[in-house]
Amino acid sequence: MYQINKTTNSISKLEEKTFSELGFKERENLQEWLAGNPEALGEELLIIQKEFDGFNDTNERLDLLALDKQGNLVVIENKLDDSGKDVTWQVLKYASYCASLSKDNIKDIYQTYLLKNGLTEIAEEKLADFFEKEFEDININQGSTQRIMMVAGKFRKEVTSTVLWLMNFNMRLQCFKVTPFAMGDQLFLNVEQMLPVKDTEEFTISMASKAQDEIVAQETLKNRHHVRLEFWREFLKAANAKNNFWSNISPGKDNWIGIGIGMRGVNLNVVVTKTHCRAEIYFNRGSKDENKDLFDFIRKQEAEIETAFGEKLTWERMDEKVSCRIASRLEGVNVFDKDDWAKMADNLVDVSQRMEAAFRNPVKKLNTYAKGKY
Repeated sequence: MYQINKTTNSISKLEEKTFSELGFKERENLQEWLAGNPEALGEELLIIQKEFDGFNDTNERLDLLALDKQGNLVVIENKLDDSGKDVTWQVLKYASYCASLSKDNIKDIYQTYLLKNGLTEIAEEKLADFFEKEFEDININQGSTQRIMMVAGKFRKEVTSTVLWLMNFNMRLQCFKVTPFAMGDQLFLNVEQMLPVKDTEEFTISMASKAQDEIVAQETLKNRHHVRLEFWREFLKAANAKNNFWSNISPGKDNWIGIGIGMRGVNLNVVVTKTHCRAEIYFNRGSKDENKDLFDFIRKQEAEIETAFGEKLTWERMDEKVSCRIASRLEGVNVFDKDDWAKMADNLVDVSQRMEAAFRNPVKKLNTYAKGKY
């Protein structure tokens, strides 16, 4: 790895180090780095437990337990400078233990993790936020879809050979090589996926077949889809009677619909759940840093925006996520209770109209700012 010097138009080689010579530890350092920044492993993951030992009849514990965006459990096992030769057997055991965890088990495991870290947030709400749908609609740990990630400074041939063989049987394994580098007092960490080769990953990994209980779950989900589809028809009918900016939107099965407001990746959404409904300005331009920067820029106009809107808004930077939002909520309503539909539709029509007007000029300024910077 090299550092680029733009001034001298040259590169300087960084010094490759080992974790042991730098004094770093597996649990205190590498594990904490990945728990705090799981996106270093190449995707958005939700860490739900560290040092998990909640299995019956064994004292074994896995390093990190996570969920991916598809609801699959991800077992993450960390080693330092050497993977050892038995890590594959170790992670296979952990994945087999995790296969029996139910959705409620996983929610409780995550709630324990939040409490252990001094957080007062509700696991069910955090999970719904991560998957961007209601908790009841989330499919978690379905069938044999558990994933395994192994992280180490070096992988022995006993490990890589076994991983390549297991991948032939649709086992979802990944090996990440982590290497520390130094330049003077500065330290850097490189995280590189070794297996499967990233460019061919989609051709070498297959999802397991769906089991019968997953089909039952899908049928339940379809019923929820029908209810929401009917609600959105009612909402759009009411909205289009008062304004026309929803006129090109069709009702859908999800718990949200949205419109563009003049800027790529910044939308006005309306969302319905079993506990509340909300209208929101949603930032999702793909880049976490860009989203946070744009959110911070527009928040400088908070007083002006809230005056135009007519009430306070909830400003949610959501530092742990890629996206951000600015929301107005109506609590205590349930989209699956038709008696609440009129109240919800009236609220969302009114709030979305005021929100669109209040953000019209600020978003124009934001667009100009983004074009100049990005």
